[in-house]
Amino acid sequence: MKPFQFATAAVLLFFASPLGAEKPAEPSSTANDPKMEGNRSSSTPATWRARYELGPGDVINFSLFGRPELDRPGFRVAPDGTISYLQAQNINVNGLTLDETRLQIEKALQDHFKSPRVIITPQEVGSKRFTILGKVVRRGAVTLERPITLVEAIANAGGIETGLFERKTVELADLDRSFIARGGKRLPVDFRKLLNEGDMKQNIEVEPNDFIYIASTISNDYYVIGAVNNPGVQGMTPDASVVSAITRRGGFTDRAWTNRVLVIRGSFSDPQPHVVSVKDILAAKETDFKILPKDIIYVADHPWAKTEDIMKLALAAFATSATSTWVNLNVDPILTSP
Repeated sequence: MKPFQFATAAVLLFFASPLGAEKPAEPSSTANDPKMEGNRSSSTPATWRARYELGPGDVINFSLFGRPELDRPGFRVAPDGTISYLQAQNINVNGLTLDETRLQIEKALQDHFKSPRVIITPQEVGSKRFTILGKVVRRGAVTLERPITLVEAIANAGGIETGLFERKTVELADLDRSFIARGGKRLPVDFRKLLNEGDMKQNIEVEPNDFIYIASTISNDYYVIGAVNNPGVQGMTPDASVVSAITRRGGFTDRAWTNRVLVIRGSFSDPQPHVVSVKDILAAKETDFKILPKDIIYVADHPWAKTEDIMKLALAAFATSATSTWVNLNVDPILTSP
């Protein structure tokens, strides 16, 4: 399977658990002010290392104590999470540790061997993956064969993409809008501090199913998301405003709350919210609000009062919209081309 096919599957899994309005999940480090440990932030052992679970793609070796002729190396866990050894057929080991798998195999062999003692050793890790998309040289799903940090993950992907601007080589990543998500929630990682300032407190360990997105700095677009008929990215025009932007994306849905539309400007780490009443603009009580490149316009489907609460929903919706747009433009053409 090609890396981009893995990437598409990973993105679909990522979107299956929408980014909620809750406080973003903390990185693997639980300390508020972690001490430095080499080139990564101090952290408790990652979950997947504390309890390594088997999954599709893993390769393990089997042997039966006292019966070397029954050694069976190189068994790969099937896509449905099952594996077979001797008379123990189609045993579901997805999510089981090596010890738990051994007990299941021994139980299945009891009718055929007296007190079977099965020995299982790992040969190849294939089930633990994370996805990195956007402005890196090599994009797609990556097998997590050993513990690595966020900086290592970006470096292994060939680093940030570069291009020419006024005859100078420049990086094409918008670090202020790049993010890493885990379990459907964006982690509070500041990519600018990490990559430009060398703040290793931001250098968390990557875990299976993490989703890393490096945004583009060369796009001259803005996003209209939430309760509009056609949410998504919109190309910048000189007359761009809140009303024209919403009109270009198909207008409000029936559930849209037009009293307070949120416009977010700036970075993820320091967003600048602007509250706009489209209802008052249409009634000529206020002037229309001008849009700048990379603004996020969020239309809620219910009344809200606290900007902080609705901004979490807006940034979560932006993360989903930005990555799905990238996949549609970059992954689908590759998969559908002959």
